Amino acid sequence: MLRHSGERPPDPQKIRLLALAGVVACAVALPLAVASAGPVGDEGRTVVRAPAREAVRSSPREEDAKALSPAPTESPLLLGLGLATAVRCGPELSSPEGIEAQTCVLTQGQDTWARSYYRNATGEILDSALTLMKPDGRTLQLHCAVGSEDEPGMCETPRERTEGEPTAYAAVAEFAAKSGRGPLLLRAGSESEDGPESGSGGNSGASAIS
Repeated sequence: MLRHSGERPPDPQKIRLLALAGVVACAVALPLAVASAGPVGDEGRTVVRAPAREAVRSSPREEDAKALSPAPTESPLLLGLGLATAVRCGPELSSPEGIEAQTCVLTQGQDTWARSYYRNATGEILDSALTLMKPDGRTLQLHCAVGSEDEPGMCETPRERTEGEPTAYAAVAEFAAKSGRGPLLLRAGSESEDGPESGSGGNSGASAIS
């Protein structure tokens, strides 16, 4: 004898609708989850790219800095060497007391001046008078103190505009005790040794520097 429980059997149509809704829900949820997660390894690639982008940006800055930096200038020691300098020097002279000297006339461009090279081995401070003699008979004289350090030294007159022929200029340097209190120790001229302006000092008849 069959018993009826009173419950109706499930409707097959409702079961199909529920199954279809579940499939649709899964299909929609899966792409959203994938999109929110992003591609695998994105974080690693971002860390690697950052230094590369920075390096690319820094390269133009370095090139711009090199382009804007001024070109190295020539050494100051090379300035003024474009003009040739004519030098006429007398012989190197020395005195028994220990003073050595040589006097020259220099011409560069439109300027002429006198220069004397010396070395004082006397052990005393000396005075030197350097005179530039011009073609018209006028002179330019400069007094220099000569130290007692037994080291090479130099004395030169200011440069002046050349008047006449440069070869008509002459110069002479005279050395004596400090303040001219003593005999003339040495006279060195820019002319030849036989010229009137050159000669060794130390003679008893020589006059002191005026």
